[in-house]
Amino acid sequence: MTLATVPASLNLIAQKTPLIDVRAPVEFAQGSLPGAVNLPLMDDDERHQVGIAYKQQGQQAAISLGERLVSGDTKRARVDAWLEYVARQPDAIIYCFRGGLRSQIAQQWLADAGISRPRIDGGWKALRQRLCQRIDEASSQPMLVVAGLTGCAKTMLINQLSNGIDLEAFANHKGSAFGRQPEEPTTQINFEHALAKRLIGLSGKLVIEDESRQIGNANIPLTFWHGLQRAPRIRIEMPLDWRLEQLRRDYIEALEQRYTARYGQQEGWQRMRLQLANALERLAKRLGNARLQRLQRLQCMAFDAHALGNVQAHEAWLAPLLTEYYDPLYRYHLEKQRDNRPMELHVGDWESCLEAARQWSA
Repeated sequence: MTLATVPASLNLIAQKTPLIDVRAPVEFAQGSLPGAVNLPLMDDDERHQVGIAYKQQGQQAAISLGERLVSGDTKRARVDAWLEYVARQPDAIIYCFRGGLRSQIAQQWLADAGISRPRIDGGWKALRQRLCQRIDEASSQPMLVVAGLTGCAKTMLINQLSNGIDLEAFANHKGSAFGRQPEEPTTQINFEHALAKRLIGLSGKLVIEDESRQIGNANIPLTFWHGLQRAPRIRIEMPLDWRLEQLRRDYIEALEQRYTARYGQQEGWQRMRLQLANALERLAKRLGNARLQRLQRLQCMAFDAHALGNVQAHEAWLAPLLTEYYDPLYRYHLEKQRDNRPMELHVGDWESCLEAARQWSA
C-alpha cells in the first residue's frame, strides 16, 4: 500500500480538513495546526529518550529504541486511537514536524491495519510557513483600524463586519491589564495560525481593532503590525456612562459567567475576584500608592455589593480608573502621534462608526 502525501496547502485549513498530529504532546502544546487533534506516536518521555539516542548514537539507534519503546500493548493503543479517529473522520490527514519518519510510521501502521491515509508533505513546518506567508501577504492589503477610548465596544463593532479581524479572540485576551480570561492565553504560534486561518479567503479590505503589538502572551507579527500602523482609522467616541456599561458587561458579567462555567459558582467567583484584584495591583506603579489604595477600597466594596446582587456597583471603581488613568493615557498617546498620526476617516458614535466601516469596506 503506497504511503501517499498531500501538498502543504492552505486549502487544508480553509476546508477544515481533520488533521492527526502525531508529534509529542509537548510539541502540540507549543503550537498546532488549526483543526488538528494530538494522537502522538510517542509521548514526551519516549520522544526525549529517542532524541538523546539520535544525538549520541545516530538515526538507526534512535529508530531501534523507538521501536522498543512503542511496541506491544503501547503500539496497539496508539494504532487503536488513530483507527478510532479515522472511523469518525475518514478524511483525516496525518502530519508530524517535517512530514518525515513519525508520520510515515503512523501511515504504515495504519496501512497494516487496512487503512490508507495520506500525510502532509513537509509536515507541520511546511504548512506553518504557508500560514505565516499568508499573514505577511495580508500586510499589504487595505486595512481600516477601529480606535477609541477604553469601553467603546471596538471589538463588538469588529465582529459586526464580515471582514473584521478579532485579534483579541485569537489571543484569548482582551488586551489590557484586565484582559486575562479563565482559559490559558493562546501561544504565539497558535495566535499566528488563528490569524492566518481567518485571513484565508479575505483577499480584499480588512477591518481591525487598534491594539498594542502585544496582546496577552502573543505579539502581532511584525509585517502585519507595520501594516496596521500605516492604516487609516475611524475613532469611536461614546459618553462615560455608555462605556461603563460596556465594561461592566465585558469585564465583570461575562468574566463571571466564564469563570463559574469553568470552576463552579463558589470557586469561579473567588478566581474572578482575585484576577481583577491582581490586575489592579499590576497598575500600582502607574497609579501611585494613594490612588491604588482608593481604587482597591472601591473595588472591595463593589464586590461586596455584587455578592448581594448589585453588579452595577463596580462602576464606582471603573469610572475613576477610566477618567484618571486609561483616558488620559490614550489621549497622551494620541497627542504624541499628532505629527505622524494615520489619517482619521471618521470620528463619531458607535453606530456612525459601524456605518463608516461598512461604507469603507464596500
